[in-house]
Amino acid sequence: MQLSLGSRPVVVASSPEMAKQFLKTHDHVFSSRPQTAAGKYLTYDYQSVSWSPYGPYWRQGRKIFLYELFSSKRLESFEYIRVEENRAFTSRLCAIAKSGNPVVLKEHLSRLTFSIMSRIVLGKDYFSVAEYEGSIMSLKEFQDMLDEFFVLNGVFNIGDWIPWLNFLDLHGYIKRMKAMQKKINRFYDFMLNEHKAQKEGVEEFVPKDMVDLLLQLVDGSNDLEVKLNYDSIKAFTQVYII
Repeated sequence: MQLSLGSRPVVVASSPEMAKQFLKTHDHVFSSRPQTAAGKYLTYDYQSVSWSPYGPYWRQGRKIFLYELFSSKRLESFEYIRVEENRAFTSRLCAIAKSGNPVVLKEHLSRLTFSIMSRIVLGKDYFSVAEYEGSIMSLKEFQDMLDEFFVLNGVFNIGDWIPWLNFLDLHGYIKRMKAMQKKINRFYDFMLNEHKAQKEGVEEFVPKDMVDLLLQLVDGSNDLEVKLNYDSIKAFTQVYII
């Protein structure tokens, strides 16, 4: 069944046989996501693996994820982080329980998740409950920003479907996307500058986290099929966090 959503043709696979054609036989033809405002403004012009069109860049990004960042050996090397953060988590819960105060488990689980993620991906806990000394964003600010990210990724922006209305930004979504990307970009620039400063003057630098590994690929590798840049690092980092 074929539909038209604005100026975009949409085909609905209404039987198992047609679904097989789309998802298996002709998968490479239909694997790219539509190029919408969310992909442009929230993922550094489609440089995120989740938004980039199928092709050399996407295949290379997938390999980096599978073999450089999420290999069994790499994940095992971060086990000590998970152990330390889980101990800190249980200690916090015990301390609150002893004080007689109610425990809002959701908040503490969020803090645990962000702490583990931040140390593995970014090298340190950037998102403590209070303002982290030397950082520019609190845990609550980052959580609010992620909530906004998910909302904006799922909105119906009429300009995506009727392009000649895009400049009007009738719902104000593009304005919100640009504002959010500016805010998150400021954090990524701060984080990358810290990582680059740690590498300066070190002849045989050993990567300590996933951002270090990405910087190594950007600055030192000539084996990549598609050259990566710092926006690629930001887009990949965003995928890990989300």
